[in-house]
Amino acid sequence: MEDLVESILDYIRSDYTDYAIMLNGEWGSGKTYFWNNKIRNKIESMMLNGKRYRTIYMSLYGISNLEEISKKIFIETTQLMDKNLKKYMDISGQNTIPEYAKTGLDMANFFGVTQNGDKLDYGEFFSTDDKVLCFDDLERANVDVIDILGYINNFVEHDHIKTIIICNEKELSTKLKSSNLEMKTFIATYLLDKEGDLIKKTDKPMVERIQDTIEYVFDKANDYERIKEKLIGETFEYAPEFNYIISGLLMRYERYPDLIRFLRENTALIISTFNKSGTRNLRILKHALNDFKKIFDMVNKSYPNTNHRVMQTMLIFTIAISFEIKAGKVTKDKFVNINSNEEYKAILVSSRVFMDNRQFYIKEFDNNYYYNFKAEYRFFKFIEIYVRTRIFDMKVFKDNMEVIINTVDTDKLPGYKRLLTEEYWKITDDQFDGVIEEVLDDVKNGRLKPIEIVKLFAYFSYFIKKGLINYDIKMIKSVFMTGLNLASLNADFCENVEEELDQISVEVAGSEMEEIIKYFNEINSKLEDKMYMEKAEDVFKNIPMKMEIFYDKFAKECMNVPIFKYYDTFQMFQRISCASNEDIVTIKEMLSERARRNKKQIEPEIPQIKKLKQVIDDYIDGKETTIKIVMLQDFSIELGKIIDKFKPKLLPQKQENM
Repeated sequence: MEDLVESILDYIRSDYTDYAIMLNGEWGSGKTYFWNNKIRNKIESMMLNGKRYRTIYMSLYGISNLEEISKKIFIETTQLMDKNLKKYMDISGQNTIPEYAKTGLDMANFFGVTQNGDKLDYGEFFSTDDKVLCFDDLERANVDVIDILGYINNFVEHDHIKTIIICNEKELSTKLKSSNLEMKTFIATYLLDKEGDLIKKTDKPMVERIQDTIEYVFDKANDYERIKEKLIGETFEYAPEFNYIISGLLMRYERYPDLIRFLRENTALIISTFNKSGTRNLRILKHALNDFKKIFDMVNKSYPNTNHRVMQTMLIFTIAISFEIKAGKVTKDKFVNINSNEEYKAILVSSRVFMDNRQFYIKEFDNNYYYNFKAEYRFFKFIEIYVRTRIFDMKVFKDNMEVIINTVDTDKLPGYKRLLTEEYWKITDDQFDGVIEEVLDDVKNGRLKPIEIVKLFAYFSYFIKKGLINYDIKMIKSVFMTGLNLASLNADFCENVEEELDQISVEVAGSEMEEIIKYFNEINSKLEDKMYMEKAEDVFKNIPMKMEIFYDKFAKECMNVPIFKYYDTFQMFQRISCASNEDIVTIKEMLSERARRNKKQIEPEIPQIKKLKQVIDDYIDGKETTIKIVMLQDFSIELGKIIDKFKPKLLPQKQENM
């Protein structure tokens, strides 16, 4: 970054220039911050040829005509010559006049008289060798970019004023191509019609022909490149030092001791979440931190003893959801129908188990922003509403906080959750033995999920190794295996085992741990079979009477799951044979497409597919030919093609030498 600063200052120091320089970077990446905090002060502290340089900054955002730019330059220039105004700005630390204040300046300024009665110093006014112009937000002006650059070229080429242009060329290119698109499309279509190209048969799609004509007739991009080549001597790519800038953003909260202390402690968390957003937009981060101030104040006011981990998670969630919504990565509706943390976690489970594509985004969101961050409570509806609608819903806020206090608050948190969601060393010595006894009782009676029992065993093994608890490891292993058996009776399948085990924050090792994991995997495999059997019954029971429901469920939940493995073959044949001829054809086509797209995933069901084919073949053997029989024959043939996909390919035999 210092190299970039020096390169810009070298341009300012040059005795003679007839070109401007451009600072290019993405929206919200801190280009204006870079100008104000890294460049402007250094330029204004320079003394060359006996003169001190002065900067004149103008944002072109919303400018609708070139006259507005002239007025801005005039006001910014004359304010430097008004002694009283300059003195006030120096004392107050103002760098520029606020826009609202400019409108209140005495009109005498426009006629050469300052507010203290002094006449305008025309010698200083006409001086150009000590001025540096900075034009920001070029792509956001409401004037043709070509006209603006031509206007700026007058200062650069004729007056040789040092000029810096700050913009986002990526957005500028889009703007050049998309301006007046409806009018351009109409004219391009008209020209193609006149030339007879609208009805001409060609391999090129109509949309592409229209686009080619638009670019040929209205090639603003080439005009921009030509004038840029004439005006811009150097273009610098702005690659910000985000850590430095983010630390600067936090300084605005110095007046709030509790908040700034919390933000400083969690600066690494802020930077990490910002990086995970995949954007370079510091403006969104600034807005997210402002939103978090409101959230932080409300929580501390109404629930002052809120768990520190919960506050950290709120910080992550506020920043994360701000980027997801405001950066245009997703529609706002992605989170609208999620009303609680429990619903959020349920969606994560369903998306993992059944690969529900509608919820795939939520899984990605969670994996991205909460990677390596343990938290029981990860979704806050009141924050989602606030970021999405700008309304702080007090009712939802209180509802959320009451649930948090009752489920996450340390004083009310069950012992097993304290071990699994907090660092164990935060448990006081006088509480530790009680927590251990409580957890053992829960495990022994199978009150916990099997995966939780496995994770807890890792902690108990670690505690025994460290001498924190006085138990025999083999006895503890026996208790935990008994607990696994009892817990499995009413448990659900755990699909994300590795992810769950990665959340263990103590050393995991030893043959006992391996045995526990092996035993858990056997139980979990049985739970998986049970889950898919229930799913198979739920899906296939709709054949033949509720085919629309069957098609919907099968397409959403079974295309990449070996569901035929979990359903009785004879019952499946009875259902298919009772379906209409049209439905038999549709099912056949679905199975064909499914095998083509998900060959690896459905391989475990191939033995059942073979049995189904055999049952169909036995049924139609010797039957009088009817349409139904023909449909079943075709169905059997298609099943044969699917089965053939999984036959091992034989290598050609080598010919023996004669």
